Amino acid sequence: MEPNPNLAVLIDGDNIPSAYLSEMIEEITKYGNPTIKRIYGDWTRPGLSKWKNLLLENAITPVQQYGYTSGKNATDSAMIIDAMDILYSEKVQGFCIVSSDSDFTRLATRLREAGKLVIGIGEKKTPNPFVVACDRFIFIEILKKEAPESKNTESNFDKVWAKEIALIAWAVSDLSDEDGWAFLGDVGGLIQKKQPSFDSRNYGFEKLTPLIVSTGKFEIDKRDNVKSRYKLVYVRNIEEKKNIGVKRKRMERDG
Repeated sequence: MEPNPNLAVLIDGDNIPSAYLSEMIEEITKYGNPTIKRIYGDWTRPGLSKWKNLLLENAITPVQQYGYTSGKNATDSAMIIDAMDILYSEKVQGFCIVSSDSDFTRLATRLREAGKLVIGIGEKKTPNPFVVACDRFIFIEILKKEAPESKNTESNFDKVWAKEIALIAWAVSDLSDEDGWAFLGDVGGLIQKKQPSFDSRNYGFEKLTPLIVSTGKFEIDKRDNVKSRYKLVYVRNIEEKKNIGVKRKRMERDG
């Protein structure tokens, strides 16, 4: 994957609240260059009127899609057709599908089969099949900026579930060297592959390192980097550290 891939951003206007648009675009630019930006919906409906000024400000092209049949979502079909046309045009290296609708699960899978990066953005109510079909899935609720004083990482830490801590521990264990240490960048990448919706911001932490430290389950080691002024961060399971210590004592004893 190129370091700054071109992305096609396809937004389900019927399914996503307009209040998050600025934050969504800002988030998307972290992963690539959004060269194609389209939003789909029936623009004759009053409910989509809030989008209109925002589209001009963010250079997003509205695509009109009439609801031909009651109870059927024509917007989904239009997005899927456009996505496949863009795929075959070979103009982009990745897609960002903005919707909370599970109908896009097969589309995400198909785009990944074609070797494209697929980022999903939707509300926390998004069905899990669509979430795991993406390379990365971001919940829009965490994108809304809060005033610094309103954040309380101590209380937010209570929301870090045991299964998430176990996920981190497994990733560290899978990547660790003989002393139990694993490079944090690799750990984050493996976690993302195992659970595309994992994001430290879901739990009130801007970065993965402070989240890991706050659990009390891991040891952090910051090492000098000969190629950069930034430290290299390594992480180790505290339990693994204890196990390694016990093994070494046995070896010395049996020596």
